[in-house]
Amino acid sequence: MLMINETHNVKLSSWVTSANTDSDFPIQNLPFAIFKRKGQEEAFRGGVAIGDQVVDLAALAKLDLFSGKAQTALEAANQTTLNALMDLGVETNSALRLALSEALRTDSPLQSAIASTLVAQADIELGMPCQIGDYTDFYTSIYHATAIGKLFRPDNPLLPNYKWIPIGYHGRSSTIGVSGQKFHRPVGQTKAPDASEPSFGPCKRLDYELEMGLFVGKSTEMGDLINIEDAEQHLFGVCIFNDWSARDIQAWEYQPLGPFLAKSFASTISPWIVTMEALAPYRTKFTRPEADPQPLPHLSSEQNNQHGGLDIDLSCFIQTQAMRDNNQQMAQLSKSNFKYSYWTPAQLITHHGSNGCAMRSGDLLGSGTQSGPTYEEAGSLLELSKGGKTPVDLPNGEKRTFLEDGDSIIMRASCSKDGATRIGFGEVVATVLPAKV
Repeated sequence: MLMINETHNVKLSSWVTSANTDSDFPIQNLPFAIFKRKGQEEAFRGGVAIGDQVVDLAALAKLDLFSGKAQTALEAANQTTLNALMDLGVETNSALRLALSEALRTDSPLQSAIASTLVAQADIELGMPCQIGDYTDFYTSIYHATAIGKLFRPDNPLLPNYKWIPIGYHGRSSTIGVSGQKFHRPVGQTKAPDASEPSFGPCKRLDYELEMGLFVGKSTEMGDLINIEDAEQHLFGVCIFNDWSARDIQAWEYQPLGPFLAKSFASTISPWIVTMEALAPYRTKFTRPEADPQPLPHLSSEQNNQHGGLDIDLSCFIQTQAMRDNNQQMAQLSKSNFKYSYWTPAQLITHHGSNGCAMRSGDLLGSGTQSGPTYEEAGSLLELSKGGKTPVDLPNGEKRTFLEDGDSIIMRASCSKDGATRIGFGEVVATVLPAKV
């Protein structure tokens, strides 16, 4: 587990001055993405955000300014995806982070050379950061699980295995898109409570889910097990994740095998991946209520107990078509925090690989909806509207129980605390289009 080092020093500033004043991307962050310049016939390649600029890692690699592991990582980032960089592991990627931090600091002797590799974020197009071979969605918020359970099973909202094992299901990687995604309302089979038989048509209860996504770094071979002490050697970084849900399709199909078409039509990730190393100052203790069962030995370690959690503020907004038409600002729906997660990132990847499942660089682990203990911290409309029974009032007079065509959902995340520099994840935006019928 990577802990605080010189790259997190709050006294560091950058010669890229926009990074020094209330930016999501100060020098203490340095998140990765795949980009190209707008309107240019050129390949996507790796980039690192610093203030309102991007360091073009392909251009930087050609300058031959770095050496050793840092240069190895830099050359791996000179590809159309970040998979090769991810697979190098935390030690090599940490060397690149340190080299970039030193090169971007105020008074760096490399300033003039590095400056030639900068591209303004306003002039770029961001792509999928990696090829996602497999995608697993977990269910780590006990508050969300309990709230949803009450809607479907009022007498037994939380099933007994929840507190013993990280619950997850295999999702559909082919429909994961990057921020800016526009997708058509899904169609499917549903059954109304008072209907004698199901019908087929557009989803009527479309919802978002406020989540975080964890990207697998160093791969494992089939049959390998991941020790929880080494788990984060296999995690590259974190993004914001909106895992859309068709609640009416889900209610009809999910028994007995769980989510299927209600979850496979679209998911959206933020383009910037904040590395696990960058998140070191925002580690939190992992604790359980005394009355709850403690994790089994393979999911427990002193390191995980002391530093396994992550303190990440999350917020969700909506902008309807009417808001856009009338030049109105988006409206906040809720806010929450990743620290409420019932399972840590290390526990998720340890459990995922505990049967010998091969983990591959670029695989995505969704956290599940990150709801907090209060109503205002609900991570979905299903919770905010109490199962569709209580409409949510928007500032412009509109109401929502579930999403309508033209609605855009915007999610943001950031970390801040005393004694550390605030870092952000940017945002993830996606818009619902009418169904294709």
